[in-house]
Amino acid sequence: MEKDKEADPAVPRPVRLAFRVSYLGTRFYGSQQQESSRTVEGEFIAACRRLDLFSDWRTAGFCSAGRTDRGVHACGQVVAFSTSYPDRARQALNLQLPLDIWCTASAEVGDNFHPRYDARSRTYRYYYSEPPEDPQAMEAAATNFLGEHNFSNLARVGDKNPWRKVLEARIGTEGRFTYLEVKAESFLWHQVRCMAAALFAVGAGEQDADGILLLLNETTSRPIQPAPAEGLVLWDTDCGITWVPIEKSDRSGTYCAELRRHYALMEQVCRVLRPEQL
Repeated sequence: MEKDKEADPAVPRPVRLAFRVSYLGTRFYGSQQQESSRTVEGEFIAACRRLDLFSDWRTAGFCSAGRTDRGVHACGQVVAFSTSYPDRARQALNLQLPLDIWCTASAEVGDNFHPRYDARSRTYRYYYSEPPEDPQAMEAAATNFLGEHNFSNLARVGDKNPWRKVLEARIGTEGRFTYLEVKAESFLWHQVRCMAAALFAVGAGEQDADGILLLLNETTSRPIQPAPAEGLVLWDTDCGITWVPIEKSDRSGTYCAELRRHYALMEQVCRVLRPEQL
């Protein structure tokens, strides 16, 4: 029988590592492991096993800070696991991960660290695909989300507590895109996407700031439908960690550059083929 590595005195004592992770969510069926679908956790665990960082993700205590839905992206996801080969993990993970996932920083953490339960807050950005008519009205309405509210009309609650505390909510611009940035201690399923949809309706003149207050304080038979997943980015997870940057992945950098080139070209092709829709 193969000797257990955990009991082998030649194998160093395991240490627990945390990694800050970015990914493009377009080709993933969400972040959480699924038996028959491509997911962020599934690909990350597979890369770890190829590097022999661990053989069983359960034994290694592999976990992430939170789940993201199909099509949602991240630059501030946090994963953690224990391994006897921390240097190998830091140096080689970006060489084994697929091109649409990469690690940007790492840290050695306590043996009991869990990125979900130890997270102090999470921040999301939602980028709107269309410019809103009145971003100033959206900015004013966003302040109504601050504090603790019942988000039953602005999330899929299920059996969860519908009350959530929002720490920050603001409207910003980046290039030609407008975005909602929202920070909270925790979020419900689809909460940010529903908040984004409600604020876009304010920017389009379809409702005013009082409509946001009604959604937070009154029962409605027509809850807000979430905005499309493609604009949502898990921006940051604050676990109180001092991160050590990891050298940027040239593989993923090249992949992202190719995506930008492709979609810029396709935008021009669509302008030529269907100019009446632009």
